[in-house]
Amino acid sequence: MTFSRLRVGIYAAILLLAVGAAYLATRSADGTPSMDAGQAHGATGDGRAATPVTLTAEQARRIGVTYATAIVGPAERDVRTVGQVTYDETRIRSIAPKLDGWVERLFVNETGRAVSVGEPLFSIYSPMLVTAQEELLLAKRLQHDVAIASGDAQASATNLLASARQRLAYLDIPEGEIAEVERTGEVHRTLTLRSPVAGYVVEKTVVAGQKIMAGDPLFRVVDLSAVWVEGEVFEQDLDDVRVGQVVDAELQALPGEHRMGRIAYVYPTVNPDTRTARVRMVVSNADLRLKPGMYATLRIIGRPRAAVLTIPREAVLSTGTRDLVFVREGSGQLTPREVTLGATYADRVEIRRGLVAGDVVVASGTFLVDAESNLGKAIGGMGDMPGMDMREPAKKLPIRPARPQR
Repeated sequence: MTFSRLRVGIYAAILLLAVGAAYLATRSADGTPSMDAGQAHGATGDGRAATPVTLTAEQARRIGVTYATAIVGPAERDVRTVGQVTYDETRIRSIAPKLDGWVERLFVNETGRAVSVGEPLFSIYSPMLVTAQEELLLAKRLQHDVAIASGDAQASATNLLASARQRLAYLDIPEGEIAEVERTGEVHRTLTLRSPVAGYVVEKTVVAGQKIMAGDPLFRVVDLSAVWVEGEVFEQDLDDVRVGQVVDAELQALPGEHRMGRIAYVYPTVNPDTRTARVRMVVSNADLRLKPGMYATLRIIGRPRAAVLTIPREAVLSTGTRDLVFVREGSGQLTPREVTLGATYADRVEIRRGLVAGDVVVASGTFLVDAESNLGKAIGGMGDMPGMDMREPAKKLPIRPARPQR
């Protein structure tokens, strides 16, 4: 009994030494992990491939391993990114009067309000407008006075009246206001300026009683019947993005809805911090449900390719320095193989080198298979360490007592 316990203790000590030796073998002299030992999944320190793995059908089912075949077929290169709804800059209008004066009354007095074409915005008192009205009435009276005069005098009076009307029109005074001054024959102290466009007031910089100068921007009105959706595309995907490509936009605020559009512009610069370039699509917004500031997920539908060798994306194990897949051989073994990747297509990825059509690869559970492969290599490698022999000790024959000499 004492000898058996001693033998068990020796075996335990040997196992602990083996584990310690394996740990030290993967550490550098300064205590940091050795680059050769942990450089990549599926590679030993000398660069050889990891050991193949053999799994029974029951073992594969238990750890969730499934298989897929490398196939050649048509594929569409989709680029996915995030975007944001913003104003269509071609539909923004700044409203600034062309004269000096004082705002007597504001008819549109808050941002966010919808305005229509011709809707009153504010009334203004301006000495310039008073003078222009007086000239209009003077020209009107002159035309009346020369009604029985010569033809040249009548023509001059008519031209003068047209010029007075045109001057007020150039100051953005509506035709109805001008006609009212002519009808009453009275100078109006204030005149009303109206909106030249329809949309929503997104900026207002004026209050009642304020003195304004010619050219001061008082309102900014945006037409939201169409909006822009701008996204960021990584520079490695720019070769697959073209003006005119169809874009499917799905908005977080409108779950289940998709808005289709086309790329209208690809910006000519790349952000040096994010390594992305902006792309723009124009989307119809007749129902006004798209609001500037909303986030969207964009799927840019790329150009189709006729014959591409692809496998599921989950089948690829990326180490940072290379890409591996586990190929099922005819014997049933799973052998790691390095591959070169191409474009990504939805849930599949192009294989440019390393596989051929018909190869069967591990489609899910790749990480677990890789861990099993590296575990088997690590345990098998302990036997190569100096002084270590992982073979089962040879059985000793029982010691028999010597026969007495006759």
